[in-house]
Amino acid sequence: MTHKLVLLRHGQSQWNLENRFTGWVDVDLTEQGRAEAQAAGTLMKAEGLQFDVAHVSLQKRAIRTLNLALDTLDQLWLPVQKSWRLNERHYGALQGLDKAETTALHGEAQVKIWRRSYDIPPPPMDVNDPGHPSQDPRYATLDAKALPATESLATTLVRVLPYWHDVIAPQLKAGQTVLVTAHGNSLRALYKYLNNIGEAEIVELNIPTGIPLLFELDDALNVISFRYLGDPEAAKRAAEAVANQAKAR
Repeated sequence: MTHKLVLLRHGQSQWNLENRFTGWVDVDLTEQGRAEAQAAGTLMKAEGLQFDVAHVSLQKRAIRTLNLALDTLDQLWLPVQKSWRLNERHYGALQGLDKAETTALHGEAQVKIWRRSYDIPPPPMDVNDPGHPSQDPRYATLDAKALPATESLATTLVRVLPYWHDVIAPQLKAGQTVLVTAHGNSLRALYKYLNNIGEAEIVELNIPTGIPLLFELDDALNVISFRYLGDPEAAKRAAEAVANQAKAR
């Protein structure tokens, strides 16, 4: 039996447009982002995908993307499970800063390490900062020790994997077709795990906004195949645009 999983990064957010580090800041979609979400729904509909369940982070750019895509699919009735474990990677003290300006200040090599290295996090956010997750009511029931002040991709993977093993994987093994709508780095973490990508190789991986990534898995959830829906060249160009965000102007 082949099991189907779709990973969908949210559409363009306002801070994607402004080229800022976003992380756990709850930024909404732009008009382009809304259009990307609807286009993702159109691609999944053309593929004939009928989902059984959807998963999404607690951040509005992902939630809105999911809702718009499901509306286009005419699957708004779908059961949706939300989890903070699917949130974007926390960018620490970089959150809100312009990526190109940060590169001009610290150098392209250092910013690439902060953005794309596997296990080196950005400088942490002060716990008393109003933007710290401990100040946000959506995380009030969580153990304060679980709330990050900064994250690397490695620590993002550590928090994503329990949700994969405890929630998503059992659904796939039960024969359900699953849609996960989340963020560039929480999805990079899942991609790394599913494809057993090395730490050096994952640095160069960029996931474009609003283009569904379809995995076909065997009964043990090993990857049989994976591909972006739609035009592969368009997906490649969109991924390259993500990679170029932090280059100094």
